[in-house]
Amino acid sequence: MAALITVRGSFSFMRRLVSVQRLQKHCYSKFPTVNLVNAPYAYRASAVHHHRYFRTSYAATGPVLQFKLSDIGEGIMEVTVKEWYVKEGDRVSQFDSICEVQSDKASVTITSRYDGVIRKLYYDIDSIALVGSPLVDIETDGGQEVPPEEDVLETPAVSQEEHTHQEIKGHKTQATPAVRRLAMENNIKLSEVIGTGKDGRILKEDILNFLASQTGAILPPSPFQEIQPPPPGPEVARAPTGPKEKRAPPSVTTPIISRPVFTGKDRTEPLKGFHKAMVKTMTAALKIPHFGYKDEVDLTQLVHLRSELKGVAESRGVKLSYMPFFIKAASLGLLHYPILNASMDEACQNITYKAAHNIGLAMDTPQGLLVPNVKNVQMLSIFDIAVELNRLQTLGVSGQLGTADLTGGTFTLSNIGSIGGTYAKPVILPPEVAIGALGKIQVLPRFNAKDEVVKAHVMNVSWSADHRIIDGATMSRFSNLWRSYLENPAVMVLDLK
Repeated sequence: MAALITVRGSFSFMRRLVSVQRLQKHCYSKFPTVNLVNAPYAYRASAVHHHRYFRTSYAATGPVLQFKLSDIGEGIMEVTVKEWYVKEGDRVSQFDSICEVQSDKASVTITSRYDGVIRKLYYDIDSIALVGSPLVDIETDGGQEVPPEEDVLETPAVSQEEHTHQEIKGHKTQATPAVRRLAMENNIKLSEVIGTGKDGRILKEDILNFLASQTGAILPPSPFQEIQPPPPGPEVARAPTGPKEKRAPPSVTTPIISRPVFTGKDRTEPLKGFHKAMVKTMTAALKIPHFGYKDEVDLTQLVHLRSELKGVAESRGVKLSYMPFFIKAASLGLLHYPILNASMDEACQNITYKAAHNIGLAMDTPQGLLVPNVKNVQMLSIFDIAVELNRLQTLGVSGQLGTADLTGGTFTLSNIGSIGGTYAKPVILPPEVAIGALGKIQVLPRFNAKDEVVKAHVMNVSWSADHRIIDGATMSRFSNLWRSYLENPAVMVLDLK
C-alpha cells in the first residue's frame, strides 16, 4: 500500500527526485537519501525542502545591442537592403556577413562586430535603411568587451572570384549572394544542390535545374499577367445537304470573336539605388551645352591584329575584346589634348586638368546603367587593360561593383555597338567634359588607294563635348588622332609607354 501511495506522486516531481538521487551517487551533495518505501508520507516535505537547494547552471549571456548602420561615406544617408545573410536566431561571430546594402553608388557588405545571437531584423528585402538607424539586435555573449557603437565594421562587397560561403550542416557551400537569395526565395537548401561551377560553386543554373527536377516546384510568378486568349468560338452548324439541284447557295457567316480580357494592373515603385543616382546625374548633365561630332573608323587592320592576339590572351586566362584598344588609343589622344580629360567647377571659373586617365566604360548590368572606370590607363598596357575589364565586367554582372570602381572617372566610352546600335548621342557624365559612343562593327564596301572596292570593317563613333570649354576643332583633332591609332595599330605601338 505504501508503494501504491508513492506512485500517486507528481510525475515531474518524481523525475526531479530521481535526478537528485543519481547525482548523490557521483558527487558530494547536501541532499540526504530519501527512502520512499519506509517513509511513504514523509517524502513530500523532505523532498520539497531539498529541492530548494537544487540549481541548474546556464551560460552567462550578455546584453542585447542594437547594431546600427554607420556612415559609409560619400555623403550617403540611405541605402537599400538587398539581401540578408542571417535570420533571427542565427549565431554570428565577429566579421561574419550580416547583410548587403546598396547605395546610389555601390554595393556594401555589412559585417558583425560582435559574437552573439541575432534577435531581431529591422528591415525587409528592398527596404530603405537610414544611416544611424538599427539594422539588427544582437544578444552578445557574456564576458566579451563591447566596442564603441560608431566602430561598426563595413567591408566592400566581395568579387565573384572571392567566393562568399555559407555554412550548412558542417560544411561550407560556395555561392554568390544572388544565388543564395534565389535559393532562399524558393525555400531551397543549398546543401541539397550540386554545384557545377569551379570548386563546386553553386550557380544560378544549378538552382533552376534543381527546381525543375522537383515535383510540383514553382518558380516565383511574374508580376505581369498575360492577356488571356479568347475562347474558341462556337462552330457554325452545317446546313443539311439535299439533292444537287435543290442545294441552296452557301451564305457568308460573320465569325463571332470574343474580345480578350486584360487583367494586368499598373505598378508604382519609388526610385532607389542606381536609378535614383541616374536621375540626379542626368539632371545635372542637362546644364551642359553638348557639342556633337560623328565619324567612322576603318578597323580592318585592328580586326586582323586582334584575331592574332586573341589566342595568346586566352592562353593567359584573359578574354581580349576590342575595348582595350579603344581605351588605350583614347589615353594616347588625351596626352595631346588634356582639356578633354579635365573638369570645371560649378561656378565655371576654374578648369582642373586631371593627371590620371581614369577611363570609364558604360556597362549594361542587371542593376541598370553603371560606369566603372579603369584607373591610370596611361600607365597600363593593352593586356593590363583587358585584365581589368574582365574583372569589372564580372563584378558588374554579379552586382558587386564597389565605390572605388564607380568613382573618380575622368573620361568615358560607351560601347552601344555591343547591343547593336550604330550612332548615338551620348550624354556627358558630370564633372567630366567629354564622352564617346562606339557603334557596332559592320562589314561594308569601301574604296582602297587603288580605287578598288574592298571589304572593310567599319565602326561609327559619336562624340559629345562640353561646348563651354571645348570647341569643335579640338574635338575633331582628337577624334582624328584616336582614329589613326585604330586604323594603323603599328603607329599606336610607337607611342606606347
